[in-house]
Amino acid sequence: MRLSTRNQFKGTITDVEIGAVLAIVKVRLDGGDQVVTSSITKDAAVELGLTVGQPATVFIKPTDVTIGVE
Repeated sequence: MRLSTRNQFKGTITDVEIGAVLAIVKVRLDGGDQVVTSSITKDAAVELGLTVGQPATVFIKPTDVTIGVE
């Protein structure tokens, strides 16, 4: 598979919380303590068979970034 997305980070799934509609998936990136959290559809998580400990690649398409401070 070839993708145009340039921001690709390899890691390991550390948590999968499947809700009624959405799933929250956490991936610890290789080589550090950084964790990326993604909300995906429940159907996608089930179809991919996501499980804790499974290697995964995170693809980030940064079309919108929001930062807030107090």
